[in-house]
Amino acid sequence: MSLLQELQKEIYENKIRHGFNITDLNEEFCHLYGEVAEAHDAWYKGLDTFPEELADVAIFLLGIAEIKGVNLEQEIIKKVEKNKRRKYVKNSTGNFVKAEKES
Repeated sequence: MSLLQELQKEIYENKIRHGFNITDLNEEFCHLYGEVAEAHDAWYKGLDTFPEELADVAIFLLGIAEIKGVNLEQEIIKKVEKNKRRKYVKNSTGNFVKAEKES
């Protein structure tokens, strides 16, 4: 078992030990959104708490993955490989967009 898979399980078990939510995904996504906002705020303000806030984002994301039975490490690896093959071009507003449709 990989470290990421072990972390997913530990995060889930910690939720159970403390009586935290493990069934309401809407609640979990709201917490995740809140943690992303806190990370952004810490980054924007140059706070020393930025790394810890990023960790909170990862913890909620890994928790959601474990609740849904998703091997997040495997999915990340697949997505990174998919992104490597993508082609991007700048659009008229100067933003990068996918150059071609995926099959």
